[in-house]
Amino acid sequence: MKANTYYENFKLKAPTFYMEAALDHFNERIRVDLYRGSVRDMIDKTEELARHYQYTKLIIKARGEHVQQFLHAGYIMEAIVDGYFQGSHMLFMVKYSDQNRRNSNYWSQGDHIVASVRNSTPKEKNVPIDYHSRKATVADAKQLAALYGTVFQIYPTPLNEASYVAQTMQEGTIYRVYEKDGVIVSAASAEIDALQKNAELTNCATLEEDRQYGLMKELLKQLECDLQDESIYCAYTIARSLSYGMNAAFWKLGYQYRGRLVNNCYIFDKLEDMNVWVKDISKA
Repeated sequence: MKANTYYENFKLKAPTFYMEAALDHFNERIRVDLYRGSVRDMIDKTEELARHYQYTKLIIKARGEHVQQFLHAGYIMEAIVDGYFQGSHMLFMVKYSDQNRRNSNYWSQGDHIVASVRNSTPKEKNVPIDYHSRKATVADAKQLAALYGTVFQIYPTPLNEASYVAQTMQEGTIYRVYEKDGVIVSAASAEIDALQKNAELTNCATLEEDRQYGLMKELLKQLECDLQDESIYCAYTIARSLSYGMNAAFWKLGYQYRGRLVNNCYIFDKLEDMNVWVKDISKA
């Protein structure tokens, strides 16, 4: 890991373009979240940075009108998020500098899980009365970090650090939790992009012994209500392609499968493919 950090967000203003991006040292990738101006010059700068840091994956959140320019530069589209840019679609345009990073060892298994999820019949579950849900506060950061550290041995962001969890809350991320006997046993969050009016539902974790009660589905429904209160209607998630439970949870809530990001980030013991699920919650 470079510079003892997971990632560094940065903004770059050049004569012909502007970009906001992240140097993701932990996952060996660069991600461009926003750009304006010359697409070609922005691509050149992104690839220059990728070479400098020896990253093997480049991800650019692209607007539909620029797809031809990205294809011409050798990028491919892996997924779409409908309504991401204040109602306009966003396309994950990606490029690889290493063939091993490009090739998925679990693609067919991921396809099988998506098909199984779509063919499944939702079963209603009632949350036992000794589980209580609420919105988390900064005071919960230590407990949340302990939960994430227990559920995930490796995760793309340092959620096992209370200071990081508190920082995300201060930056506008909403956390919802279930607790039992005063202990947080399940949590999920909505990372809000206030400028573009979208939110990523993420950081979903439940202790193994508490997973049979449908806690996560209820937390996600509560987060959707929080987003509606903020007039944010584009909700999406990036879920492990090998997790039947998480993909099923979003499918049952009406999210639509919109693509898969190959070898996108380290979770548990390896780079994993991530499925993109999207929902217009104005229609919920």
